[in-house]
Amino acid sequence: MKRILHLNSSLQGDQSYSKKLGNAIIEKVIEKYPGSIVEEVDLVDLNIPHLTPATVQSMFTPGDQLTAEARESLRYSDEAVKQLMASDIIVIGAPLYNYTIHTSLKSWIDHITRAGITFTYNENGPVGLVSGKKVYVAMSSGGVYSEGPSKHNDFVAPYLRTFLGLLGMTDVTVFRAEGLKVPGLKEHALERGIASIAID
Repeated sequence: MKRILHLNSSLQGDQSYSKKLGNAIIEKVIEKYPGSIVEEVDLVDLNIPHLTPATVQSMFTPGDQLTAEARESLRYSDEAVKQLMASDIIVIGAPLYNYTIHTSLKSWIDHITRAGITFTYNENGPVGLVSGKKVYVAMSSGGVYSEGPSKHNDFVAPYLRTFLGLLGMTDVTVFRAEGLKVPGLKEHALERGIASIAID
């Protein structure tokens, strides 16, 4: 049994291709690990606050010195970190918007990036503290970015791999539903993405 955290960052709700692909990934995970528990989080619906100077200051203030107001500013961040740490598998729905991720996913990233909690520094640089996690990214895009002339415009998969690696999550697999706006490809783009799913 595994604890699965499913993060959605699409503006399309249940019609979202990244959500449908993510659901298919979860189905495959549950086939492999029956009885797994899934926690669904719609990052768009949460309307996660962007970081403010006060929030950042609170992140670097020792816990015993935090005021009630400072603790409140960290409430979502603390909850998000707790969800992450409690999960064995993270499935991230990540549609490509304007060549990158949606702001809701970026806000989640900012809130879970906590020095001394999810990463630290040693003499060689940053060291991730979020270990033992498997991450699957369910990426959707109107064009084709895994290969070809637009590959250099994909700032979703490379960015997520780099960021997650910073926190210690280096076991990352990306599945794609791509070409969703391209005639001749869009008709079966989701099916091809689902068919590519392999759970290791």
